[in-house]
Amino acid sequence: MAAASESQIKEVLGRWDPAKARRPDIEEAPVFHPTPKEFEDTLAYIAKIRPLAEPFGICRIVPPVNWSPPFRLKEKCIWEDKKFHTRVQNVELLQNREPMTQKKKKPKGRKRKRSFARVGSSSKRRPTSDPAPVSSPEEEEKFGFSSGPDFTLEEFDKYAQRFKDTYFDRKEGEAGETKWSPSIEEIEGEYWRIVEHAAADEEVGVLYGADLENKVLGSGFESGEASGWNLNNLPRLSGSVLSFERRDISGVVVPWVYVGMCFSTFCWHVEDHHLYSINYNHYGEPKVWYGVPGTHATALEKAMRKHLPDLFEETPDLLHEIVTQFSPSILKDEGVPVYRAVQRAGEYVLTFPRAYHAGFNAGFNCAEAVNVATVDWLSHGLNAVELLSRENKKTSLSHDKLLLGAAYDAVRFLSAASGDEIGESLSWRSFSDKNMTLTKAVETRLRLEEGRIEALRNRFRLVKMGEYFDWGCERECVKCSYDLHLTASGCIRCSPGVYACAKHAKQLCSCEGKYRYVLLRHTVDELRSLVSALEGGTEDLKTWDSMVKEICSETQKRGRRGFDLNLEFQVDDGESDNTPETRHDASMMNFAADVEPINLGLLVFAKFWCNNHAIFPKGFKSRVKFYNVKDPMRMSYYISEVLDGGRMGPFFRVTLEESQNETFSTFSAQNCWEMVLERVNEEIKKRQERNIYTLESINGLQMFGFLSPSIIQGIEALDPNHRQVDYWNHKRQGVR
Repeated sequence: MAAASESQIKEVLGRWDPAKARRPDIEEAPVFHPTPKEFEDTLAYIAKIRPLAEPFGICRIVPPVNWSPPFRLKEKCIWEDKKFHTRVQNVELLQNREPMTQKKKKPKGRKRKRSFARVGSSSKRRPTSDPAPVSSPEEEEKFGFSSGPDFTLEEFDKYAQRFKDTYFDRKEGEAGETKWSPSIEEIEGEYWRIVEHAAADEEVGVLYGADLENKVLGSGFESGEASGWNLNNLPRLSGSVLSFERRDISGVVVPWVYVGMCFSTFCWHVEDHHLYSINYNHYGEPKVWYGVPGTHATALEKAMRKHLPDLFEETPDLLHEIVTQFSPSILKDEGVPVYRAVQRAGEYVLTFPRAYHAGFNAGFNCAEAVNVATVDWLSHGLNAVELLSRENKKTSLSHDKLLLGAAYDAVRFLSAASGDEIGESLSWRSFSDKNMTLTKAVETRLRLEEGRIEALRNRFRLVKMGEYFDWGCERECVKCSYDLHLTASGCIRCSPGVYACAKHAKQLCSCEGKYRYVLLRHTVDELRSLVSALEGGTEDLKTWDSMVKEICSETQKRGRRGFDLNLEFQVDDGESDNTPETRHDASMMNFAADVEPINLGLLVFAKFWCNNHAIFPKGFKSRVKFYNVKDPMRMSYYISEVLDGGRMGPFFRVTLEESQNETFSTFSAQNCWEMVLERVNEEIKKRQERNIYTLESINGLQMFGFLSPSIIQGIEALDPNHRQVDYWNHKRQGVR
């Protein structure tokens, strides 16, 4: 981290111009004051105020007077010692600026001086704590916020105060007069004067410590604070759909911290997946918010495109970049309702699904924010992923995983007959039953997928998806980044390990239909049964209760096994699905995810121990299901191993786990599995089975697991110096 220095902290050039203030004439967002009793249940309170607050897009929540959590970041070891990074924002350019392409075409001449260069930025939240990548020269042509100096909180507090005192300095103050400070209204009027009507030579540069991940400063809440209003606890409270997300997604499930100063800005945006968000102002001066209800999101986008046509022409997804502010006054003139909320220290601001929001800080403050997803969000979330798919934008989380998680939970509690689960049962029943929130969300998703699957039925084989198809990684459509938790299409001939959604299945390849398939986590009939179960259908509820218990049992097993590299693999201890729709070739379709690594082995740096496509560690061992060579009507486990073949290099062996004398070995992984396939086909022909077909080909590398992205990652990690030269050279050429 680069610490702040005098050379980096520029002189405050701008000055307050109260005569030209442009404070928006808009209505205030609602404010709620929960009683101590109401404050005990966070999600219940959000549900209670939602009908009143959602039409405004945002609202302010003032906790009871007894709510005063310690502010952890004030601890000396953090306040004085820990550094955080800042972003540079030129406030006068947030709305009124030329496209970068026009600036590039202008002839050289007298230019306004800028203290900091502008570089590309991205609003996409990352599920890991990896730092943002360094910008390329091409990315630097995109307007954004550059990196500023690093500060401790103590240093930034002093810097922010010096800026504000200088900017709002009043020369007419008399000696001995109490120190004067501008009102919120005066600060707001000046802020919008700068954004809307800054003078041609005016420059107001500020710094913002935004989107600070947990590893930077940590949370402002104490770790032992058990309240649901502790933002570390809120996303995964019982009743929150985000509780079904296993990963700690930074900024979504794990809170981000924000350290602001006067005029530092958060530009117009909606939350990832149109989630709720909740922000707590721990300490310092107010934050001024503006919100537009989700029902008018499209109207806001239309108004901004109308008034900033050049910026949108240059960057069509400008609003995704979160670098553009826009006047609430103009929005109001365009018929878009905008509401203001002034959030003081110790208060929360809640934003609702697809509600655009923006704002700025009135001075130094420390806030913290996270996302929330109550059951009513599910319909908004589905709309969000469909929109992201059309725009080919990556998702932050799996909507279908959350939807099914909520449905499974509802089934489990609706089946409860006694004990503490009765209360949960009544709670879930309020979302289930016919035409209720959860049931409608599942039914809507069913109808959407049903139409897409029906369009593929005659050209693709429908196959049951392995339960852990996407356990170790989020599967996305190669064409549009759509989440593939519920349905995925692929081809066993040309695209092992590559998948498309049902919308783009036909575009994946042009192979014959016998090679192409659609994986279904649940068949259409099963999803219809799930809807019926949620509506209270007795037999369907019994069926799904049994299915959910099995799913939960398998999930717990998987959680206990673990694997350091978080590899994706399939473990299914039950028999294969025997329904006519999904019986044949079930394992063939899931091989890309069905390989369980047992031992990654050790590298041998000698001839034959790698080729252009894979590295073969000595001692590598994996486990996978395939048709039993003695009885193809059953699926059984096979153990694949890489042994030391001496001067001939790696020796590959495949053994039927339940019958150790059924062994297939050779000096080729491909030939090994071709021998298995040949035996299986011979047995199929001998039995003349009608419901299972002979298989024309098999990929030995895939069956061993050498085409699994996560196994590749694990093996590559064994060779950090790239000593397996043939493999690495081929990979660098981009042929793999």
